[in-house]
Amino acid sequence: MNLQALVPGILALAVVLACARLLLRQWRAAPAARARAWRLALLLALQPVAAWLLYRTLLPPELPTRAGTMTVLTAGATRAQLDSAPRGEVLVALPEAPQLADASRVPDLGTALRLHPGTARLQVVGAGLPARDRQAVGTLALTFEPPPARPGVAELWAPARIAPGASFRIAGRVDGAAGGAVELLDPAGRRIGLARPEEYGRFVVSGTARAAGTAPFALRVRDADRATLEEFAVPLWVEPQSPPRVLMLAGAPNPEFKFLRRWTADAGLPAHVRIEVGGGVALGDAPLALDPAQLREFDLVVLDERAWAGLGQARRARLAEAVREGLGLLLRVTGPLQESTRRQLGTLGFEPSAGATTAELALAGANAGGADERPDPGAAEDAPVPAGEAVPTLLRRDLDFGAADAAQAGPASADWLRWRAYGRGRVALATLVDSWRLVLAGQEALHAALWSEAFAVVARPDAAAAPRVGPHPRAGERVAICGVADGAQVLAPDGEEATLLPDSAAGTDRCAGYWPRASGWHLVRQGERTWPFHVLAAEAAPGLAAAALREGTLALVGGGMRPAGAAVTGQPRRGRSWPWLLGWLGAVALLWWLERVPAGRRHAAPGTSTPARAALG
Repeated sequence: MNLQALVPGILALAVVLACARLLLRQWRAAPAARARAWRLALLLALQPVAAWLLYRTLLPPELPTRAGTMTVLTAGATRAQLDSAPRGEVLVALPEAPQLADASRVPDLGTALRLHPGTARLQVVGAGLPARDRQAVGTLALTFEPPPARPGVAELWAPARIAPGASFRIAGRVDGAAGGAVELLDPAGRRIGLARPEEYGRFVVSGTARAAGTAPFALRVRDADRATLEEFAVPLWVEPQSPPRVLMLAGAPNPEFKFLRRWTADAGLPAHVRIEVGGGVALGDAPLALDPAQLREFDLVVLDERAWAGLGQARRARLAEAVREGLGLLLRVTGPLQESTRRQLGTLGFEPSAGATTAELALAGANAGGADERPDPGAAEDAPVPAGEAVPTLLRRDLDFGAADAAQAGPASADWLRWRAYGRGRVALATLVDSWRLVLAGQEALHAALWSEAFAVVARPDAAAAPRVGPHPRAGERVAICGVADGAQVLAPDGEEATLLPDSAAGTDRCAGYWPRASGWHLVRQGERTWPFHVLAAEAAPGLAAAALREGTLALVGGGMRPAGAAVTGQPRRGRSWPWLLGWLGAVALLWWLERVPAGRRHAAPGTSTPARAALG
């Protein structure tokens, strides 16, 4: 309970007790010694008056203030921008803003608002408010005219961790690069990926991770004249991983399963393979009872609809329970689904159609000249991009997945792969029928990318989940690290250690704030495990930093606006306490005087005996 709610109750109780004391003394006194009516009424009236004056001394009433506009100068603000916009009554400059003679320098926006409580509107001039000051805006009306976009990368998405030998994609958006290109450079500085930005500047480049460890890839943005607009590092963490243990079941031999099995062997995935050939005969490894102990030895079960139907009700139930505990299940739909199979999949969260027909699926190859054009790493930068092998058009079952999530993992994966969470595991449906044709067409890398990413989406996750770090951490700026345990620490490149304190308001996300001082690789340490994350230098990727300021400030525009014509008042503030204190002292002094002067008291006749303690006052 706060002070404002507690004080009135205490003062009201004090008034009741004081009045009861006066009335009790009046009643217990002899009639000849009782106080006169006017004296008693004055003493009783002064009790609530003194209490009310004390309440106002402790909590003065709020005073309405005139609404004012504060002009806030941020990074990159110029005199021309300030002169072109109507200036507010107050002009302040944040630490990132240039020094202007008539602007008051403040450490942050919250301090400026406390110094000027009458502010009701904010006018932001410059690049925008940093994350430090956005929460201070609250419900205030805010106007912001963003400066022209800086040429360079404005949005960027890169994977936090990748496995050795896995392909990866880096996507984003560039400004001011119409007709230009975005290049992906490997750690040796060679160009391994090339993308032509689309109409709105979107691009996707891809590469392949090699050895485990930190991999300093980089992005370079060129304009239409091949001049370099921007180049900055995009370091990736290639995390050593244990390959998932796979159980592969097939209801009949077919080319799709043959090439999938060959890919698992080439990729070094430990697999237990079992192929039914009819008549109770099976090929491959020894049969399994699929009891809970055996299923815990695998991270992923891959089977087709025929093998699913042949499991029987008991083994399907054990398999579903294993998925609930974290096992991944990938069901390859190579033919129409029977009604019984569809009902069984309904218990796992799917509502698929029969998929009686097939549909074409067109994939962009590694060198097909689409969004990602990957030249020969050894070729010169000005060398033309080779056309590469043609990618055959594949077939997929035309299946309505129902309310399932698109994998969004590989090329056109939303058309052929959908998954749903089931307990702590995942269940996925894959509808590709003839991905083996990619291998015969010389697109082994694309075939491997399809299935490796599908396996990664569904397989049992690592028991120790890595902490999640906010996007694009930058030196000198706060970054949120979520999923941290008690006692987690961050180790900076210079050896400095900082203990993370999870915010109780974040709930189960267990997020903590961290302010990196230096750029480079930092380590989050929890127990015996560590996870690295990279911090950009303060001056790195200026286009990305400018876009973050612009978008973050634009999101606040209009949040505190009021309807046109409505009266606008400033933030209310407490009045001064000293006038009420003087009034309370006067009331208390009057009560003290009345308690001691004989005015208003009756005196007993001579010879009568009146107890002294019974007299009032």
